[in-house]
Amino acid sequence: MGAWASLSEKTRQEMMQARAFLSAVAEPPARALARFVAERGARGAVDAIVRRRAPEPVLVEVEARRDAVSGERLLRAGEAAGLRLFIPERPDWPCEAFSELAGAREMELPDMAEPIALWVRGRAEPAECTERAVAVVGARAASGYGEHVAAEFGHGLSGVGFTVVSGAAYGIDGAAHRGALSAGGRTVAFLACGADVDYPAGHGRLLRAIADQGAVISEYPPGTPPRKHRFLVRNRLIAAMGRATVVVEAGARSGAANTANTADLLGRPVLAVPGPVTSQNSVGCHAMVRSGQAVLVTRTEEVVELLSPLGVSPAEEIAARSRPTDRLQPDARRVHDALRGVVSAGNEELARDCGLPLGRVRAVLVELELDGFAKRTESGWVAITS
Repeated sequence: MGAWASLSEKTRQEMMQARAFLSAVAEPPARALARFVAERGARGAVDAIVRRRAPEPVLVEVEARRDAVSGERLLRAGEAAGLRLFIPERPDWPCEAFSELAGAREMELPDMAEPIALWVRGRAEPAECTERAVAVVGARAASGYGEHVAAEFGHGLSGVGFTVVSGAAYGIDGAAHRGALSAGGRTVAFLACGADVDYPAGHGRLLRAIADQGAVISEYPPGTPPRKHRFLVRNRLIAAMGRATVVVEAGARSGAANTANTADLLGRPVLAVPGPVTSQNSVGCHAMVRSGQAVLVTRTEEVVELLSPLGVSPAEEIAARSRPTDRLQPDARRVHDALRGVVSAGNEELARDCGLPLGRVRAVLVELELDGFAKRTESGWVAITS
């Protein structure tokens, strides 16, 4: 019997209320609070905060909200909004995904800490989504090319069993989600607001579709409005949830570049899609590849190859467009090339052009005629296939 299952219903409810309180009492990532909760446990941390007996850094993080938050009220609000609360004490918590965030928090990396809890709208459970997940991120003001490529990656990755993770923003994020949905696969959107808030408003229908086939997730409690700083904080969860991060379009300084940098800090592979060298939307992608931070990818198979265990066959190389003349022997190819540049030619003229002995040219011409690559006419020889 697991630890969670062995707890009484009352204890489980108290644990849920404690985590709901902690999810709202400080603004994420709240590194001091995350460390204190890891040391004291959720209920112990809440008791110390309420009694003002927590360490000073923790009291500073919770000071503004401590007396205004109620875990019980938040749970009721979440239930009314159709949200479920997932906490680290439960067996369905995606501990593997966020273990690196805990390590990064201990190393004092900026804006890094594991989430206190996750509020989820949708059918999928976070732990299920992390088993085979890839983040696909990019510019909001994406080009048509970028949106097309993002949708292709979303569709392709979903088609081979990966969960597509992104941020539900306009542009690349939305295209990646739609690609996954069109393949009938699972996709997850991390929001920089409450999971019950449709943001951006124009993606309300998309967010509902994501919830139907996957999950809309946030570490912010119900009703939390979006704020600019919350998007950068949210990005660490996208990077942590995916086994790799694919950047389709990104400016030199952008949210997508921030997500890629976070994935890199967490030791997760970063992959970047190239774009036109004249495109400002692809400056960030090109810089990642040039610096060695990212691996260049152009199709789903290359992402799958990178994430596959050693010994698995790599993605098939794209075959170059073949021509019938590719099977010609060197001498035959030289004679055929000489024929292509003229209306018709005689034996001697061809011998001078390609530098082969006259006798060899005559023999090769017969072979070319038999194979359908050359034809003898009244004015001389002509090429048939180019």
